[in-house]
Amino acid sequence: MIRAIIFDLDGVICSTDDYHFEAWKALADSLGLSFDRKKNDRLRGVSRMASLEIVLEESQISYTPEEKQAMAEKENEIYKALLCNVRPSDCFPGVRETLQALKDREVKIAIGSSSKNTKNILTRLELIDAFDAIADGTDVTHSKPDPEVFLCAAGKLGISPSECAVVEDASAGIQAAKAAGMLAVAFGGDACTDPRADVVITKPQQLLDLANVCGDAIC
Repeated sequence: MIRAIIFDLDGVICSTDDYHFEAWKALADSLGLSFDRKKNDRLRGVSRMASLEIVLEESQISYTPEEKQAMAEKENEIYKALLCNVRPSDCFPGVRETLQALKDREVKIAIGSSSKNTKNILTRLELIDAFDAIADGTDVTHSKPDPEVFLCAAGKLGISPSECAVVEDASAGIQAAKAAGMLAVAFGGDACTDPRADVVITKPQQLLDLANVCGDAIC
């Protein structure tokens, strides 16, 4: 029985992928390194510091931890400035209606994102009050595929992990959901080709079709 659904943010509720790309490319350009969409795809569902290592992998220079931290902070400042462009209309089609339909059926909903910008993005989307719980990068120390953020979200909801489903667009998120003992639902991205996904959907409304609605839960 699924009593709660935990949503990843970027790529599931909306997409800020272009902003991530622009921020990382600006940093790479400043370091004289190449950065394209293919490399950007490798950063999906990965922590900022791990993403930085991917950006720097062709560099011939060895950087200190302090220098790397400064680079990561520079990228994040660029990204946060770009987030000012996020508008409510950037929410994916069908998301708002699906969230409301789940709440009407008394299914708990939460966000599970490793981004520390989660609340800022949700505020700009006018969805900050739509969720029963938000677990993000300010709550956890490990990024996906570690299950920490999803377990944190389940804990905030007061729901057992075995009664939770996770909606993810990244393979790392699918791996994290399975490690948490949750139903893994793939929605876009490389999650849809991950054999570990339990369910694959192409639109948010299909979450209502996962199973019959029974009382205050999806059974």
